[in-house]
Order: sequence, then C-alpha cells, then structure tokens
Amino acid sequence: MTVSVAASPLALLVCDDEAPALARLRDLLTDIAPELPNEIVAEADNGLRALAAVEGRRVDVALVDIRMPKMDGIELARHLSRLEHPPAVIFVTAYDAYAVQAFELNAIDYLVKPVRAWRLLEALRKVRRKRVPPGLLAQLPQAARSHLSCHERGRLLLIAVADIIYLRADLKYVTARTRDREFLLDESLTHLEQEFGAQFIRLHRSVLAARNALSGFEKGGDCDDADAQWQAILRDVPDRLPVSRRQWSLLKSFARQLSS
Repeated sequence: MTVSVAASPLALLVCDDEAPALARLRDLLTDIAPELPNEIVAEADNGLRALAAVEGRRVDVALVDIRMPKMDGIELARHLSRLEHPPAVIFVTAYDAYAVQAFELNAIDYLVKPVRAWRLLEALRKVRRKRVPPGLLAQLPQAARSHLSCHERGRLLLIAVADIIYLRADLKYVTARTRDREFLLDESLTHLEQEFGAQFIRLHRSVLAARNALSGFEKGGDCDDADAQWQAILRDVPDRLPVSRRQWSLLKSFARQLSS
C-alpha cells in the first residue's frame, strides 16, 4: 500500500554530529519521498542546536543520533517531549546498546546505521499510524541531564545545570537561580535531588544548593522559618539560604571542609 500523495508531508528534524550521516539521511528521505512525502525543516549536529533549530517550527518527527557532543540524543528527546506539540522521535545510531530498552518503552523506532531506505520508510510509516504518548520519552534510560528546560513567553529555554547556584521550591514550581537571573521550572525538588544529588546538596526541605556555589555558613536563621537557625552563604549572589535544624546536623562535616 502506498501513502496518498495528498497527505501532508511529514516535517522532519534531522540531528547527527557526523556530516556523512546527515547527508545519507537526506538522500534516503529523498528516495522514499514518492511513497511517503516528507520535508526536512531543521538540521543540527547536537541537541542544543537542534532545540534552537525547531523553535517556532512544526516538527512531526525527529531523527536523532544518540551519541553527540554537548547534548546527546537521549537528553534531546526528553526536552523535545516537553514541547507544546512534541514530535515523534526515531533514534538513528551506530550503537545498538539502547535498542532493547527503547522497544520495551514503545519508542516509535530505533534504526542502526547504516540505515536502509526500507527501514526508514517503515519507521516513518509507524509515525503515520501511531504517535508516542505524551511524556513517554521522559522515561527513556537516562544519565543526569546537562540542561533543564522551562517555558517562558511561549519559548522553551534551556538552563545549563552547571550554571545553577540553587534550586528552591515554592508552591508548585521550583525556582532555579543562576548568577544572572531566576527561572521557573515545572519539576519537583525531590526528583531534581534524585537526579543531581552529586552536584547539589539539600539545605532545607525547600532548598538544594550547588555544592561548588557554597562558601560558608553563618548563625542566624531565616526570619520566616523558625526551623532555620543557620544560613548558607553563596559565592556569586548575595542571597542567603535557610538551613534547617535537621539538615544542619548532616551538613556539619561539609561546613568544616569549607572553613578549612
């Protein structure tokens, strides 16, 4: 069965850090276009550039390599899943280590290089028949992200985790503070602590601070929090963060390291 030529072409993002691989995908997509109309609307050589390239565009499918510099394909897929209209993601990679897990999670498809035209056509036909449920890609096997994302004025903004000084929960949002500004994240502090426990330390039930951003502690609690008798001093911003009694007992050895 062939796809009707009246069908709207699939809008594609192609992301691979190897130029020959990008060129091959372009050729294959041209070859299968008579059977399944498609159009490349964005190209990139890493996840960061891919997210910038799709801003403001409608993208139906992302063909994504997994191992890439700056931001790999797994993290890119997680950020794409947070878009208002997330594309289906098809992994295209020379490594098959993630294949079983991807299929167990009902990923749309997983193509191993060198990709054959018939396999690419088969994968894109799956997109026509079935879309990935929202949020599914966030469940893919994952290391800690290099970036967090938030929506602001209709845009998806990326915040480098290395630039975050502290994370503070307030009602249903978490504020991420960098040296320059604050960002509102739609994530839980508990989940962020689980993912970034090696980089951040808990000071309070509502506060995580970057370990390398702390310069010391001083007596004198947050006047709005009777449970906080100590405050954390930060290197790059004047903010003082509350330290709860319970956490202070766990932080004493860390405080001694800072003062030594």
